[in-house]
Amino acid sequence: MPTLSHASIFFFFFSLLFPSLHFAIGFQWSGGTRVHEWVFGSIMGQKLERRGLDSQSFIGINYGQVANNLPPPEATAKLLKSTSIEKVRLYGADPGIIKALANTGIGIVIGAANGDIPALASDPNFAAQWVNSNVIAYYPASKIILITVGNEVMSSTDKNLMSQLLPAMQNVQNVLNAASLGGKIKVSTVHSMAVLTQSDPPSSGAFDPATSDTMRGLLEFQRNTGSPFAINPYPFFAYQSDPRPETLAYCLFQPNSGRVDSGNNIKYMNMFDAQVDAVRSALNAMGFKEVEIVVAETGWPYSGDANEVGPSIENAKAYNGNLIAHLRSMVGTPLMPGKSVDTYIFALYDENLKPGPGSERAFGLFKPDLSMTYDVSLSKSSPTPSTPETPVNPSPNPTASSGWCVPKAGISDAQLQTNLDYACGQGIDCTPIQPGGACFEPNTVASHAAYAMNLLYQSSGKNPWNCDFTQTAMLTSNNPSYNACTFPGS
Repeated sequence: MPTLSHASIFFFFFSLLFPSLHFAIGFQWSGGTRVHEWVFGSIMGQKLERRGLDSQSFIGINYGQVANNLPPPEATAKLLKSTSIEKVRLYGADPGIIKALANTGIGIVIGAANGDIPALASDPNFAAQWVNSNVIAYYPASKIILITVGNEVMSSTDKNLMSQLLPAMQNVQNVLNAASLGGKIKVSTVHSMAVLTQSDPPSSGAFDPATSDTMRGLLEFQRNTGSPFAINPYPFFAYQSDPRPETLAYCLFQPNSGRVDSGNNIKYMNMFDAQVDAVRSALNAMGFKEVEIVVAETGWPYSGDANEVGPSIENAKAYNGNLIAHLRSMVGTPLMPGKSVDTYIFALYDENLKPGPGSERAFGLFKPDLSMTYDVSLSKSSPTPSTPETPVNPSPNPTASSGWCVPKAGISDAQLQTNLDYACGQGIDCTPIQPGGACFEPNTVASHAAYAMNLLYQSSGKNPWNCDFTQTAMLTSNNPSYNACTFPGS
């Protein structure tokens, strides 16, 4: 477990002097006989929390086209404008879609296919033609922000294509520079998690030594141009390889006991953070701390074949909804606290012509008729997340959204400690139950858990499923506040 650094001590006492400012730092604090690990605070109080809801430039969506039933691009543009999605990633550079998104303010990521890489690498004229046709013809009305050259090339077996990737990116960058767009449109490539030969624990994250020279060249280019490292983390696949109930909760951002990184003693409460931080560790280990990370793809299928583990409406809604809530909280990851990584959810629509298992055709948040497959609160009219943050099958609870959320009678201290660690790890303010806080006494797991569980419930939409905590909590109309300790609620 990490001990307090001098910087952490400074920020801790600074927060005592200026209580309206809460810093998202990882630190250890003890209460009686236990230690609470990696407690996150909100950044800049409610001001940054509000900014997370009003300006959600970190939420993007993947717009695949391997389908024959997609709505017209103009209809899609109108749909996107009704949501808090501010960025769209295309796998190619479809002119109809790029035109439809003109003057919407929506950021656009376009892609050069793997098949274009040899020509882009060997022929600067081809690169100029590609940029002129797919970028300059539409910019700036169409807000193109990033060009991805190739998709998951570095985890392929094509060594020749890998060697051509950097020259292709450089030629595209040169054309942008010549058009005075080098500082406005970035050039990157997208990687699968397979580029890491080590990712567990996150602090041990490392790139494949066999391709380290090529990777280093790519990263030097990205550091010099300020372009992001784009990665495709999928907790869904991690769960399929380890389909235990506790793994599912960990993957879905649901209450769980967490997993401690043996390298730095940080406790991770969800797989997404662990995967992203593994990439961060790999970048840092290679000396590229300045290179930012973008999540180019992540998602969860709502349906699949009978032999597939994990796909369901409930799980997809929980993963994507809780991911969006996590991003909106601005908590960040343990290694990158206080900011949300730009994240492109997979996907906008199902792609009914995709090969492979049934789940490959069931990632869409929206249907071809523009209705929602399930609601993860992306509509501008309902910005507050309302997705299950607790188990897939919540226990029956009152449907009223008022009252207080408290532990059920007879719940073990071990389970209450899990609930407490989970709740305080979601960005709520747990300082009242720290030493000296109004709710520190009585110094018991039950008392502290009750406060934290209720605060998370009140902060998460006050839906019945927000007060479930693996069926260890219940709603009550009796105010649990006592003395100077006030439990939020009504």
